Amino acid sequence: MPSDLPGRPEPSPEPSPERCSEPLREHWLRGIAANPAAPADVLVRLLDPAAREVWTSLCEERDLPPAVVEAVLAHPERPVRRAFARNPHADPAQRGRLARDPDSLVRTTLAGGPRVRTGRIRPLPDDVLEVLLTAQDDPDGDGVVTADEIRQDLEFSRQIPLSFRRRLPEHPDPALRVHGTGPWDWLTPGQQEALLADPDPGVRGAARRSSRHLDAEAMEAELPERDGHHRGHLLMNCAVSRAVVEACLAGRRNLYELAYNRRTPADAVARLARDPDPEVRAAVAARADIAPALLAELAGDPDERVRTRARIHPLPRTWAQRDAVDHVVFHGSDCACPIVEGRLEQEGDWYSACARSEHEPMRRLAATYRLLPGELVELLAADPAPEVRHALARHHPLAPPGIVLDTFLARPRQRPHLLTLPNLPRTGLGHLLDHKDAEVRALAAADLTLDEPPVRLLSDPEALVRTAAAASLLLPAGLLASLLEDPGTAEGAAANPGLPAARLHELLDRLGVPR
Repeated sequence: MPSDLPGRPEPSPEPSPERCSEPLREHWLRGIAANPAAPADVLVRLLDPAAREVWTSLCEERDLPPAVVEAVLAHPERPVRRAFARNPHADPAQRGRLARDPDSLVRTTLAGGPRVRTGRIRPLPDDVLEVLLTAQDDPDGDGVVTADEIRQDLEFSRQIPLSFRRRLPEHPDPALRVHGTGPWDWLTPGQQEALLADPDPGVRGAARRSSRHLDAEAMEAELPERDGHHRGHLLMNCAVSRAVVEACLAGRRNLYELAYNRRTPADAVARLARDPDPEVRAAVAARADIAPALLAELAGDPDERVRTRARIHPLPRTWAQRDAVDHVVFHGSDCACPIVEGRLEQEGDWYSACARSEHEPMRRLAATYRLLPGELVELLAADPAPEVRHALARHHPLAPPGIVLDTFLARPRQRPHLLTLPNLPRTGLGHLLDHKDAEVRALAAADLTLDEPPVRLLSDPEALVRTAAAASLLLPAGLLASLLEDPGTAEGAAANPGLPAARLHELLDRLGVPR
């Protein structure tokens, strides 16, 4: 009914929501973006340009409901789609839908993978990998990043599983068989012969280029005189001519690389085994083709590193096993590198033997094998070496919660990954509320079985702890209102799963984020 009819009062306008102060704005946005109970309609509001500052945290740093994923994938802004392309929490199949994104920067971000500093990298699905590996440059595209550059990003992203690589040499698409030509040493002799005789000239050419590192004369011609990555790569991986070997030995150059190279002649290996540099002797002691007598000699070496490397890994060995042991020995017990699929996933018997080894590095290696059977998990969980227990906690899904918590306390660099594991205890942590480490106090503050709400941690000197305490479901609802207005606790309060959806919408209204 028209409002200007006689005798009818003019309706009062809707009161505009009270705006929040600027210091609270970022705290509220970050908190709402991280709130695990925020419904899809709340999170979708954060995709508006008015909340641009939390696009990365929303789209890259948390799991998202399906409706929000659909909104992200269809979002017109590149930063939104690029952030989701890096999301380690998202299903790789959902991220993979960006493989055909019209923006090349989005596609190369997907190919580069999540920015994971620690934890497990999940591979992309086969169909997504095929799209990225066979893509051609679109003459009408943006041209910012080429298809070849995107493929290079993918190759270094650790998102290609070995199971996919192993199928490539027999793939019906010749463009993918080209990618199956390397690494050449991973192929069986039959696969190598088939690729060298492939009916497709592009595949044959790629196979010849991949096999070229077996040509010592070609390597000699290509070897740069100047030290650098390329020279080191050739000397560690390619066949070496007699002239190259003698020049290195005479000049005492690249001796470690020669000792590591599986194609170094046996007589040169014997000379390197007596080199004054213990790193060179240790590399010889690790070789898969080492003669038993030479191995026995190095097992009595005056240098402990050489003795250890000779003794821990009994013969017979494979080169892939050598590489796996090297990874554990060189990276140390506090390694927090991203976890990728190993080349020895099918060697369960070998890992089982490693679990029973008298040598700590071999038991630590066994602890990284995620398919290790339960009885050996129990054995390693009680290992006297903490490094073994910590490796088991980080890698194995059956690791007992107690050692996962112990690892969290002892290995700060590994905490980002440990926080993603379901067997990290989230309850019974009251004894850690006063721990000297802020990350530990924050973990304890989120415990829902505490005897009382973590109110005293709301004034903790560390923002991380205050945020965790303010996000606790144990806090009385009446307290959240005041915490939301305090910059020291506002982010955690906005992330509190106890806030109803209507309250979250109200906060966004006050921030000027459109519905």
